[in-house]
Amino acid sequence: MAEREEGVQARTISVLMALTLIGKVLGLLRERLLAVNYGSGVEASAFLTASQIPRLFFDVVFASAISACFIPVFSEVLTQKGRKEAFRLGSLFLTVMLLLAAVLSGAGMLFAEPLAQLFSDTADVEALALTAKLTRMLFPTALFTAAAFSFVGLLQSLGNFHVPALISAVSNGVVIGYYLLFNERFGMMGLAVAFLIGWFLQAAVQVPSLRKLGYRYEPRLTWKDENLKKMFLLMPSVMVSTWVQPINSSIATRYGWGIFDGAGVNMIGHANNLYLVIAGVLVLSITNVLFPTLSRLTAAGEEAAFDDTLRQSLRGCLFFVLPMTAGLAIVAQPLIGLVFGGGAYSSTDVSRTAECLAAAALGMSGFAVQNILSRAYFARQRGKIPLLAGAVSIGANLLLCQLWSGSMQAQGLALAASASAGTYALLLLIPLQKRGKALVNGALLGALLRMALAAVIMAVPSWFVMQVVSGMVGGKLGLLLTLVVTAAVGGVCYALAAWALGLDEAKAALAAIKRKRGG
Repeated sequence: MAEREEGVQARTISVLMALTLIGKVLGLLRERLLAVNYGSGVEASAFLTASQIPRLFFDVVFASAISACFIPVFSEVLTQKGRKEAFRLGSLFLTVMLLLAAVLSGAGMLFAEPLAQLFSDTADVEALALTAKLTRMLFPTALFTAAAFSFVGLLQSLGNFHVPALISAVSNGVVIGYYLLFNERFGMMGLAVAFLIGWFLQAAVQVPSLRKLGYRYEPRLTWKDENLKKMFLLMPSVMVSTWVQPINSSIATRYGWGIFDGAGVNMIGHANNLYLVIAGVLVLSITNVLFPTLSRLTAAGEEAAFDDTLRQSLRGCLFFVLPMTAGLAIVAQPLIGLVFGGGAYSSTDVSRTAECLAAAALGMSGFAVQNILSRAYFARQRGKIPLLAGAVSIGANLLLCQLWSGSMQAQGLALAASASAGTYALLLLIPLQKRGKALVNGALLGALLRMALAAVIMAVPSWFVMQVVSGMVGGKLGLLLTLVVTAAVGGVCYALAAWALGLDEAKAALAAIKRKRGG
């Protein structure tokens, strides 16, 4: 029975990775169109900053409520009291989130100018005015995001992961369509409107799936509901842990305004977005399935199954993340050239952005571990340790940005984020390791060391192959050929090294291939 459940989860994660990849690839195309049309100039920096501000405030205020508080409490009510009571709680939660998001959006639009000054470290009056105008236009995305993410929480708690995985493809598709059809006519202001439409559709496309599962929104508003109180009591202790990524990105954006005449904003922004695409396809697909599972195991009191699920998730995720880290650092230059190079984005912009991406890749393991371990704390409705760990990691990022942005410029900002991710992961791991049953046991540690060795073995031939292939063909075709050949060689080398080192994951993959061929 356990093997069957693991097989179902593995298939679900595989499908989620495919669906997430679609959205991420479209996101990359959206980023490329911004780079090609607006380069690394003031307009692009203003838009990136303005689009980040409302998302930051949403993440700070609401993300913890949805990702850390709603799903475990909703799962508990669903397990213990049934769908009717769970749906009542869902409607109440949605009403509260929409009300708070409306207040936030109104305040953000009212104070757009001081917010633009806070997040843009520049004395350029025209740049500040443009950033403020775009910020005012984009702040309603917080309202649409509140609805969209609330629906995601409901669907994931009910076991529907596919529709939530596709919503980014919807919004990215709208923005891409705008670039192709309307950008020359309406410019940057029209782009802001396209973003608003895209975020609205992220919420709208989930409604049919919710109705199919029996959910009907019934407006409710009371502050006396015990389960709602439980969520709000959990929120302060888990908020900071969900702030890490958006606050660190905002810190990098602010420092980026002082690098390369403001172009550092685009370089660190594009590198960070590409990094999150590559890391997020795997890591977020795993955690989106893992979190509701851990919440249900907690509600059922199955501690042994909880620990085993967490340990296997760490091992399975890092089996892929470690070679991805090495591979991304190796192919950073041709990858950035393929995705963002051309048009208004110069070869110098490409080289500097590639340096940022290679530095960001070093934080991929920390990113994976922190996302998995934080879900373990949230599923148990314990948030004090993630709060402290998150606060320390944000402080570390701020300090390192100050120290490294001068000497290493934009690359220093990416290295600071990588160090911050590793700090956060380590601070989450230590308390779990000190429990009665250590999370990282001898078997897991030995497997991780062998994975790291296999990644090193893979890196050497991959680098040499990239050097040889990169000079064969010019242009975008040459960059694509370099990436494909290097990735293929790297994948084969890692698989062979993992098999030779006796890693169970490699053996299982080989057995699955044999079964398929036999079938």
